[in-house]
Amino acid sequence: MTGAMRWEISRREAIKLGVGFAAAGIFGQAAFPDTPVLTKVVKTNNGPVQGSLENGVQTFKGIRYAAPPLGSLRFMPPQKPKPWKEVAETTRFGAASMQLRSGGSAVSYPGNVGQALGQLYTPPDDIAHQNEDCMFLNVWTQQLGGSRKRPVMVWFHGGGFNYGSGSWPAYDGHNLASRHDVVVVTVNHRLNAFGYLYLGDLAGEAFATSGNAGQLDLIASLEWVRENISEFGGDPGNVTVFGQSGGGGKISALLAMPAAKGLFHRAIIQSGPGIRGVPKETAAGVTNAVLSELQIAPGDIKSLQSAAPDQLAKAAAAMQAKMGGGGGIGGLRFAPVVDGIALLSHPFDPVAPAVSANVPVMVGCTKDEQTLYNVGQPWWGKLTDAELSEKAKTIPGVAEKAEALIAAFRKLRPADSPSYLYTDVASSTFAFSNSIRLAERKAALKAAPAYFYVFQWGAPVDGGILRAPHTMEIPFAFDNIEKGSLLLGNDPQVQSLAKVVSATWVAFARTGNPNHSGLPHWPAYDAEKRPTMTFNTPCKVVDDLEAEVRKILAT
Repeated sequence: MTGAMRWEISRREAIKLGVGFAAAGIFGQAAFPDTPVLTKVVKTNNGPVQGSLENGVQTFKGIRYAAPPLGSLRFMPPQKPKPWKEVAETTRFGAASMQLRSGGSAVSYPGNVGQALGQLYTPPDDIAHQNEDCMFLNVWTQQLGGSRKRPVMVWFHGGGFNYGSGSWPAYDGHNLASRHDVVVVTVNHRLNAFGYLYLGDLAGEAFATSGNAGQLDLIASLEWVRENISEFGGDPGNVTVFGQSGGGGKISALLAMPAAKGLFHRAIIQSGPGIRGVPKETAAGVTNAVLSELQIAPGDIKSLQSAAPDQLAKAAAAMQAKMGGGGGIGGLRFAPVVDGIALLSHPFDPVAPAVSANVPVMVGCTKDEQTLYNVGQPWWGKLTDAELSEKAKTIPGVAEKAEALIAAFRKLRPADSPSYLYTDVASSTFAFSNSIRLAERKAALKAAPAYFYVFQWGAPVDGGILRAPHTMEIPFAFDNIEKGSLLLGNDPQVQSLAKVVSATWVAFARTGNPNHSGLPHWPAYDAEKRPTMTFNTPCKVVDDLEAEVRKILAT
């Protein structure tokens, strides 16, 4: 059987044979933990698939959208999968890409914070596996086919181009599909060195776009949506891409990629404003460092393509440990490369991309982005005023602005300790300032609107230590707060806010305008009033939120 099927004996065959799954140990103890109610067979352009009915939602997990990128296909643009004729049972998530720990995945948290975050951002044991063969997507929908076409929301996961998966619990599309009548798609694709290793200068024309292989995977997934989503009850003419952190960066780059034009119609960028890509020269240096770790000569592409996946991942990790940050979106070594072919220019520098001028954009961040990374650090809670000043000066691009920013935040948040003040400064310098910059440049095109928000509601876990950290808005946008009770608590206001936030995301997906009856009127962004929606209890619009901080960072 093909990789698309990937079972020893199908559940369907067992049903036909009358084998109860509780007694199906002969097929492997964990093979069939439950008896699924299977959906109708759905025809796709690659072959038929069948999912399961999960609490009223037609759910398809692990649909293959591209060929396994193995051997001679490593680093190459994605290829169509080999068609299949047998029905592929898509009831379990496909493998995640090879993972490279960084950012939030490498932090050790105090108290209950780690367990609370793990509820939302750690996959179940049966999907925790990673593999170079990772080209799978998942679909949630209320109804298959039919004349009614629903808005499609395609989620690109976070993890800074290095790690993550579309199957994390927080990304479950069930509630959006059931409560808001949209079709939800989440996607796995190549990450880190497997998806963003630039070989154009070393290996010639065939590998010219290797630095954007991961981006091309996303385009392939959107092509799959265009060709197939109507069979799942979705409207291929109304597709919204949304993503957080690295997912937002991926979308920022897609907005500037000619091959993505027309594949999506709205874009939501959450805490991942991608202003600049990785210059080819910088990307080439990263590649040489990885090759050095592997002890492979430059230009020996056959050896690079035949290296064991775990060896390549280890070499990439060793390179990052030695070289540190720098490069592209979010200061990451692996990120979309301005190769002049797939990505012609920096996504939003010096201006917003004309290729996506007619695509409305919603962009924003959380109020306390960096607590996610800082509360587990040994200096947390111990920082002095003098140490705050010196530490703030080490933030890239902040050195000469550090004192002014600290003074501005002391006025805005006079009760903040030096540890929180440092986090205030660090949070403002990437997500806040660059989200504003992206909204400004998008609005300046005067073709389609931009909407800017800041998510301010804070998590109560461990006395509210995290406040409103990076990732905070995700379970609200997906209407999945019940999956994170340790982090979010059970206050009725939390439920109400989740209804408002998810309805906002869906309203934008339906029409390109986030306004709805449960939200104060939210004007499109402009460089004069700078209207900003603050998501909190209650939500309200503030013109030019934290103006002094914005002005300092704009100089």
